[in-house]
Amino acid sequence: MRYLVWFTMGFAAACGMGAYGFRGAGLLALAILCAEAGTVLIWKKNKKRLMAVMLVLFGMASGAGWFYGYDALHLEPARRADRETAVLSLTAESGIRETEYGYSVTGRILLSGRSYRLPLYLEEPLEIRPGDRIEVAAKLRFTDLGGSREPSSLRGSGILLAASALDTPNITLGTDTLWNLPQRTAENLKAILDQCFPEDTRGFAKALLLGDKTDLDDGVSLSFQLAGLSHIVAVSGLHMSILFAMVCLLTGRNRFWTVVLGIPVIGFFGAMVGFTPSVTRAMIMEILMLLALGLDREYDPPTALAFAVLTMLIMKPLVITSVGFQLSVNSVAGIFLFYRPCMGWFRTQFRLEGRTLRIRLLRGMAGAVSVSLSATVLTIPLVAFYYGTVSLVSVLANLLVVPWMGLIFYGVGLVCLAGAGSAAVGTAVAGVVSVMIRYVFRAAECLSKLPLAVVYTESKYILLWLVLCYGLLLWGLIRRPEGRIKPVLCGVVGLCVALCLSWAEPLMDDYRVTVLDVGQGQCILLQSRGNVFMVDCGGDSDMLAGQKAAQELLSMGISRIDGLIITHYDRDHTGGVERLSRQIAIDRLYLPSAEENNELQQEILTALPDADWIWMDGDVEISFGDCLIHIFSPENGKSGNESCAAVLFQRGKYDTLIISDRSASQERSLLEAGLPDLEVLVVGHHGSKSSTCPELLYRTTPEIALISVGVNSYGHPAEEVLCRLRQYGCTVWRTDETGDLTFRR
Repeated sequence: MRYLVWFTMGFAAACGMGAYGFRGAGLLALAILCAEAGTVLIWKKNKKRLMAVMLVLFGMASGAGWFYGYDALHLEPARRADRETAVLSLTAESGIRETEYGYSVTGRILLSGRSYRLPLYLEEPLEIRPGDRIEVAAKLRFTDLGGSREPSSLRGSGILLAASALDTPNITLGTDTLWNLPQRTAENLKAILDQCFPEDTRGFAKALLLGDKTDLDDGVSLSFQLAGLSHIVAVSGLHMSILFAMVCLLTGRNRFWTVVLGIPVIGFFGAMVGFTPSVTRAMIMEILMLLALGLDREYDPPTALAFAVLTMLIMKPLVITSVGFQLSVNSVAGIFLFYRPCMGWFRTQFRLEGRTLRIRLLRGMAGAVSVSLSATVLTIPLVAFYYGTVSLVSVLANLLVVPWMGLIFYGVGLVCLAGAGSAAVGTAVAGVVSVMIRYVFRAAECLSKLPLAVVYTESKYILLWLVLCYGLLLWGLIRRPEGRIKPVLCGVVGLCVALCLSWAEPLMDDYRVTVLDVGQGQCILLQSRGNVFMVDCGGDSDMLAGQKAAQELLSMGISRIDGLIITHYDRDHTGGVERLSRQIAIDRLYLPSAEENNELQQEILTALPDADWIWMDGDVEISFGDCLIHIFSPENGKSGNESCAAVLFQRGKYDTLIISDRSASQERSLLEAGLPDLEVLVVGHHGSKSSTCPELLYRTTPEIALISVGVNSYGHPAEEVLCRLRQYGCTVWRTDETGDLTFRR
């Protein structure tokens, strides 16, 4: 029995409960109860049969107690610092990086006698190297939002605080030391790769070798995601295995020198890429394997995985919230559980015994397919939950691409060595490596564009299909039927039914309004019998807002919309348009006029060069079937929230008004234009107290109020607005509480 595996399962379960909101006295009570229950089982007869249960209980008791102490001693000081302003003295651990929120540098500070790692956000790029000292007045923000559905690389990396600089920082140059050598090496390698690689492959080279995806093209990232290849640019076990193979090659598989060279090389590489959760898991398992090799002891992969997970949870309990950690652990666990049965099935069905060249090639392909299939069994639910996609071509994509990754990885390393001596030689080698990288791009792009390459869990029918598939898998594991074709056919038929229902449902609705959950922003779909218009597309993140909108449409079988209406040029209303346009064709674009050189307007026009541009210099009416969309144009001569278009969507007795970010005075001007009684009001400015005036509610008497809002520091929605809506008899629904909101007739 693998005792550590069962203990770690209990420890991880308790840490997961603490990380996602079950804390304080409740967590302490859980630790006591589990310890008592485990102690009681010790005195039972047949203890061997109860050993697994006992170990899980003691693991839960230990995990709950550990997280309780971590919460009190480490999380609580960080919580108290939330929204405080302080002068920070920070030691940089990385160079400057560009983000959606400006520029950032990661470093460490001391707070209440404890060391905290945090990102410092700056408004302008500065020359900063690892080891430099930064002093600056900054506002701190607590990042631990336990229970959030959104992936958080900050929490998962043990980062509890973030800081925003309030003035220009004072930078003191640091010196090269052993501690910052990996980070400085990484910065130097980035400079070499920037110099040697052409622009189109540079971002991939840096992502593959160093895990830095800053310069990776959005279109390439999208292709990788849809083809199920995102793992090749997330430094993890694949990269560690390639590195280990290189060490074995250099040492000639000599046991002593493999251990002596392998452990420091793997440790240095882990430090260089920043000890991300997936890298740390792989690094610990590789080091355990090398130690077992050096000490001539048996290496048990499941026990090694359990040890790695337990070590990481003890060091950083919140690592369990990291999507990278969850995917990494589940993929390896899936390989341990399902590789042998899958490979055994291939051997039986295709008679893969023998030593001929044909049999060896087939056995190699079967092994690659078995690894890919088994790795995805436990990761598909996570990808579906966090990213809303299930790639149906991932096995084929991995078969075509992964065999090349070792050669490309070594090629990128060779470019670094050659480029350090001669830029010309490095550039020549990079040109050869770029040919292979472009093959990977092309393969991912072609596979991602195949019909039904991916399905989207925005559809409840696809979710039900996933449940069916895992039910069939569980039935197969329990019953072990002789024939495997019937479960596969059931899964295929289930997928066809789910897709037909997903695509047919919106075609049957005469009137459908959907407010998408894009966080602090706005994106609304107006649909009727196959006609689709979208009002705005922006949110907390440009990429996530555009991706959310695209996936919602594609889940309904819609790859083209009739029109996109932009109410005004704020990023939380327009930032996702470029990402949306990568997957969805847009026939017409309705735009408010803006002052010359408006950056957001130019971004939209560049992203949609083939759309018909319609400038809203006056009110616009769009009719289709029995529906009418009336766009109330913005007020000329004003900008920002004072120049917002409003949209009225009508069909028969159903009327929906979208205020956008109009203020109360502009709402009153709408009343002068004449508004009908409303069934649905999309509340203005995310529930700000400056909008949704009493006159509007009194004159239009809306029955339902929908609020598009996310986590924010503005106090949206304002309590006085919520009280006002209830006072006028509105039923209030919010995206931050309920997710997507749909009104249909």
